[in-house]
Amino acid sequence: MSPINAYIIIGVSALFIVGIKLLASPKTARLGNLVAAGGMLIAFLTLHKPTGDYVWSQTWSINYTLIAIGIVIGLIIGAIGAYSVKMTSMPQMVALFNGVGGGAAALVASLEFTRPDNQITTFLAVSMLFATLIGSLSFSGSIIAFLKLEGKFEKPYTFPGQNILNGLVLLVILGLGGWLTFYASEGGTFTAFIVLFLLALFFGVAMVMPIGGADMPVVISLLNSFTGLAVAADGFAINNLAMVVAGTLVGSSGTLLTLLMCKAMNRPVSNVLFGAFGSAGGTGAAGGDLAGKTVKSIQADEAALLLAYAQQVVIVPGYGMAVAQAQHQVQELSEELAERGVEVRFAIHPVAGRMPGHMNVLLAEANVPYDQLCEMEAINPTMDRVDVCLVIGANDVVNPAAREDKGSPIYGMPIIDADHAKTVIVMKRSMATGFAGIENHLFYKDNTRMLFGDAKASLNALVAQVKAS
Repeated sequence: MSPINAYIIIGVSALFIVGIKLLASPKTARLGNLVAAGGMLIAFLTLHKPTGDYVWSQTWSINYTLIAIGIVIGLIIGAIGAYSVKMTSMPQMVALFNGVGGGAAALVASLEFTRPDNQITTFLAVSMLFATLIGSLSFSGSIIAFLKLEGKFEKPYTFPGQNILNGLVLLVILGLGGWLTFYASEGGTFTAFIVLFLLALFFGVAMVMPIGGADMPVVISLLNSFTGLAVAADGFAINNLAMVVAGTLVGSSGTLLTLLMCKAMNRPVSNVLFGAFGSAGGTGAAGGDLAGKTVKSIQADEAALLLAYAQQVVIVPGYGMAVAQAQHQVQELSEELAERGVEVRFAIHPVAGRMPGHMNVLLAEANVPYDQLCEMEAINPTMDRVDVCLVIGANDVVNPAAREDKGSPIYGMPIIDADHAKTVIVMKRSMATGFAGIENHLFYKDNTRMLFGDAKASLNALVAQVKAS
């Protein structure tokens, strides 16, 4: 590597790292995207081959027309997605875009592997085949995740012996990959490579189909890490260190995020991938210590009085708020309460919503101040001093069964301790269960009141009543 290339790689790597760091907060996420994109643009325009030819040098055999067309198409699709897709549909767009990235990585590796004049060493063969396998899996798996988030088939699709079939398919893929690695330079490998490519696509579908809608945030994060690893492998295959660095950063950060979300649900990754847990819907019946207990309802005017004359209010948003698109009403209620001297904070569970940071993004869109957004670990120790905890569309992430019922499938899962507040108001359409398919013990607590109805309509009523009180 030439000295100038080394300096550029170091600078570009620093921009990638800073960009990912800035993504940690909604306040700086937009800047983080721009910083990382700027790093990739610098790498594209300035990195050169050992011969000294830059990417824009006419001595390179690159079809500039195709590159320009690809950039323009990508810009148009990205702009349309950014401006037209609603915030509630952002998880679907993330899944779709991640799938496209994985598919692109797989295609790059495939074209390099099948190029007739390419001299493939064992290391390059491993890199290309790994990128093809992981990229194809990420592409097909992300498409299924997109469809599940769209509500096409949220429930897990399982059948007896499914894991055995998936294991056999994976063994065949690995066997083909091993054979292609050692015979990559010989003829007759094209058919075997196509079979491997198709099996990888099938394996992505087979891996995600048994997983329920509740676990899609973990799946999206995991598939995102797969895409990053595929890009890194492509970088080795085509001798592009910028791709190696960028892909490794995405792969490692995606893996770390996946593990953190699994920890937040108190479940190992293997349980998410093979446990078929998290089906949507369900009407689980109250049992055990809930037998004979009833819920207590409350009207909007009564709830408004409790909120208006409280000193501390904590709002716990969930996917129900996103479905109702009620984030702006939540912000308006928060402002009305703040004008009355009420301290308002938002408790954000790590896996609330349909993707990491979903609630943060929705509330940021509604201009909720960033300093009001509190992580679960920070707010739980103060919940016993909260006058009113307003739960909007959240379910499993506030279910005390995670602490109280050792037989519950969510037992041990860290939750927001909403039930520790002096009064809890839960806004829901009905008594339907959450994604875990179990009853929520919070609904039956003595200090809990249920405000039934559409979240947006109920919040509008609360705002009007608070203003009138």
